[in-house]
Amino acid sequence: MEQQNIIEAALSKIEGAYKYQFDSYESQLLEANLRMNLTSITKHEDIIIKHFLDSLLAEPFIPHGSSVADVGSGGGCPAIPLKIVRDDLSFTLIETTGKKCAFLESVVENLRLSGVQILNMRAEEAGTAVKHREAYDVCTARAVAPLNILAEYCLPLVKPGGLFIAYKGESPEETEAAEKAISILGGTIEGINHFTLPDSQGYRTIIVIRKTGFTPDKYPRTVSKIKKKPLS
Repeated sequence: MEQQNIIEAALSKIEGAYKYQFDSYESQLLEANLRMNLTSITKHEDIIIKHFLDSLLAEPFIPHGSSVADVGSGGGCPAIPLKIVRDDLSFTLIETTGKKCAFLESVVENLRLSGVQILNMRAEEAGTAVKHREAYDVCTARAVAPLNILAEYCLPLVKPGGLFIAYKGESPEETEAAEKAISILGGTIEGINHFTLPDSQGYRTIIVIRKTGFTPDKYPRTVSKIKKKPLS
């Protein structure tokens, strides 16, 4: 599917069949944002494009019926928008902050979303836990960390043959710099998809990484080691 078609299809879902759920989610997000730092984006038009549309850009790349781990879920994007439009997917939202986990649980309950669990845990801890290591068909991350660091958090969660989907800005140099780290962790870049967001809201790159082998046992490392000496 071409990039413009993906954008138009996503907007159609947000403003059409799923409008009630997206409106409800927006209201909950803004209300909770008064008490905790969930997002700096608070205008309705910006939320639609920079949160909801942005989250749905990866939807065509996620196979039907996938189990999905979302790392650093925060206020719920991209996992909640993806779940709203893709009931065939099951999600584990991995978030380190307890208050944010409580918010996510309330959203899941209020929107009556099934097949969603909230995991109050660091991503690198989940990646070494038997229950979660190489247990998911897909892992998504919309975090601000460089791709080589994100890969160490995310690829250990993905089954061989599965996908790690990273949401990034325009960052060709960052992608190139992460190729060796991705290879070390058992992955290979399968696709780089560039989008221009509507209303001059910037650019988004959806990087699709295939898990082609097992992640070596020594990864992920502790967060201090990951940050001190990122794979390169």
